[in-house]
Amino acid sequence: MKKTKIGLVGASGRMGQEIVKVIEANPRCELFYPFHREDKWDSKKAAMVDVWIDFSSPEALKDVLKRAAEHKTPVVCGTTGFSKKEKDLLNQYAKKVPVLWSSNMSLGVAVLNEALKSLSAISHFDFQIEELHHNRKKDKPSGTAITLQENMEKAVQKKLPEPVAIRGGGIFGVHKIYSMSDEEVLVFEHTALNRTVFAKGAVQAAEWLAKQKPGLYQIRDVLFGKKKA
Repeated sequence: MKKTKIGLVGASGRMGQEIVKVIEANPRCELFYPFHREDKWDSKKAAMVDVWIDFSSPEALKDVLKRAAEHKTPVVCGTTGFSKKEKDLLNQYAKKVPVLWSSNMSLGVAVLNEALKSLSAISHFDFQIEELHHNRKKDKPSGTAITLQENMEKAVQKKLPEPVAIRGGGIFGVHKIYSMSDEEVLVFEHTALNRTVFAKGAVQAAEWLAKQKPGLYQIRDVLFGKKKA
């Protein structure tokens, strides 16, 4: 069986180390090119990579996409905290290679985002998102909370209060969506128990993306298929 050769940008980071473990435990994949910030770029080796996974930094995005485009290699990106300019880069390079970006690689969060569509039936309720993360997380609110907010506002067709962001301890990630009326409260909640959940989602996405055509994809596409424009 031919293994999927994965290149990993940010291999020495906290998420990178988790992804390394998941790849090594997956018989269908091979960690072919772990790339570290201080490494010199090996173009010949990069040309043999089937798909890149990037969990580095917003500042590194342009370089990652440019190098991947040189060899027409798909890119799975799980970095958050992007500016509008950096998000525009994702769209730009998605015309050349398959690009999958998600603020959260958890498959459970992908299902949660789909479930938010059902809130259209109670759009007259009040809504609030609350998210909790470890005290080392830089972006606030989280990229996941922003995505949930965007999808919920589409569902209920109105502007909602900004997510409440709490930072403390070693919490991997908790996201709560409150739907409130005078008579009842409905709460959707997702809790990440470890970083492995994100690593597994990223590797599954990489296996899937390696077979796709150029375009901008989301983690939901891995589970539900690409939406038609």
